[in-house]
Amino acid sequence: MLQSSKPHVAVIGCGIVGACSAIALLQTGYRVTLLEPGAPGGEQAASYGNGAWLSPASIVPMSMPGLWRKVPGYLLDSEGPLVIRLRHLPRLAPWLLRFLKAGSSVPKVERTARALATLLADAPTRHLALAREAGQPDLIRQEGLLYAYPDRAAFAADALGWRLRRDNGVAWRELEDDDLHAFEPTLSPRYRFGALVEAGGHCLSPGAYVAALARHARALGAAQEPVRALGFDVAGGRLKAVLTDAGAFACDHAVIAAGIQSKALAARAGDRIPLESERGYHVEIAHPPLAPRIPVMPSDGKMGNTLTSGGLRAAGQVELARADAPPDWRRAAILLRHLLATYPELGDDPARLVVRRWQGNRPSTPDGLPVIAPASACRDIIYAFGHGHVGLAAGPMTGAMVKKLIVGLPPPIDPAPFAATRFH
Repeated sequence: MLQSSKPHVAVIGCGIVGACSAIALLQTGYRVTLLEPGAPGGEQAASYGNGAWLSPASIVPMSMPGLWRKVPGYLLDSEGPLVIRLRHLPRLAPWLLRFLKAGSSVPKVERTARALATLLADAPTRHLALAREAGQPDLIRQEGLLYAYPDRAAFAADALGWRLRRDNGVAWRELEDDDLHAFEPTLSPRYRFGALVEAGGHCLSPGAYVAALARHARALGAAQEPVRALGFDVAGGRLKAVLTDAGAFACDHAVIAAGIQSKALAARAGDRIPLESERGYHVEIAHPPLAPRIPVMPSDGKMGNTLTSGGLRAAGQVELARADAPPDWRRAAILLRHLLATYPELGDDPARLVVRRWQGNRPSTPDGLPVIAPASACRDIIYAFGHGHVGLAAGPMTGAMVKKLIVGLPPPIDPAPFAATRFH
């Protein structure tokens, strides 16, 4: 039985970040209670629907120099990779301006890439170790990731992004023409150049993986309560309890890892964090008539295509709108069209395929970096949210950072880029 004298941590949210944080804390000897109103790994969570990539190369920020010139097009083009719902623009404008400013110069995106590299450098290895601990090693694969281009010129047009990767230790192997199609024969012949990141990996079922990690946390002694956190009871600068829709849960520390809901909780802990939803979509073809060797990201589609346990998934698209706005399923249809164009063996009639679709909310900060830091009003409250496109990959390192911040030891990587105070 757990010793009541052990410090008690309430982990708010049981997505990938919350589950990884809980496991890291349990292994340190802390008591942990997971506060999660939904089923861990359920469809309501961003962790469930992401592209399943574990890529050390995912360090190139969304906001890059020159992006501001494209904003008028994003407002008018309903089929581009990034769409802004016009009626939500007044509310989103402050976040969008910060977003554009964060990528306004090469030195700024270099700093962002360096910080992301510290989170992601060994992500596949960390996940494989974690999956083995949870008894689910088959859910993580380290077989590489392929970035596909129509030709070498198209690859060269992404020179800054690949230079950022190279400068941060990401290696790749170039495949061209026959070599590319010998490696990935399912790919459309219109792709004639590829960059193979052999250190990359993927997850066969992000939802099942998060559910397995939650079970592992409970096996290590965590409690789980199906409640929604609403705020905090802080006295004398120390945390007394997390306030929930079922009453107060007494604890010594709290970790906010509640995805898009973290913004409101952080405000109650003393910090105004500019967190918005980069609404993402996926489509998944059940029982596809082909089996790609490894995940592929086509440069023209800007989505990750991954063979998961549920089928061939295409995940991507960014839609800026209120988190509670109804889905625009045209975004999923665009993904499906790209998927059919990428893999000719799928045919050209989507009506003959069994397709599932999903929409969720990526919790994103404007500078592309998560917040992993103590709260301003109470250092017993630790933030671990805002991972945007890299939440799945960054889960284990974020959990390791959370553990060190609560214990009071230096984190394994420089925490400065992830401070909450950078928005003050």
